Amino acid sequence: MNIFDYSAIGLTGEPVDLSRYKGKVLLIVNTASACGFTPQYKGLEQVYRQFRDQGVVVLGFPCNQFGGQEPGDEAAIGAFCEKNYGVTFPLFAKIDVNGSDADPLFTQLKKDAPGLLGTEAIKWNFTKFLVGKDGKVVTRFAPSTKPEALTGAIEKLLT
Repeated sequence: MNIFDYSAIGLTGEPVDLSRYKGKVLLIVNTASACGFTPQYKGLEQVYRQFRDQGVVVLGFPCNQFGGQEPGDEAAIGAFCEKNYGVTFPLFAKIDVNGSDADPLFTQLKKDAPGLLGTEAIKWNFTKFLVGKDGKVVTRFAPSTKPEALTGAIEKLLT
């Protein structure tokens, strides 16, 4: 399946058909508000602001599967991200990214871009998936990879 064939629930509870992003480059990230990598929200927002007019969208998917680092509800998550990091990119309802209850979108992302040694499991918050304008997953980046380090890979997909 193509990433644009999926849908997700937005932070405010509305269904979001990912086909609305057809023709755009996507950076899809599982996020958390109480993680050592949480300051990456700032970098994700910078990437979004730098490239949004060129057709790049950052999509944040909060997840509480790693150390219980996303304990709040959707309203708390949205308020935290806006207040602390000025997040304006789309955020979605909290999901699971691993296990039997994993969101189908993340199941597809992991299959299309396995991690180290071919493992599909996501190891931690802020794993990033870069998706081309055609809806195909290009690559996966580790949680430790800072968003600002992705600009070259993003620029290649814009040409």
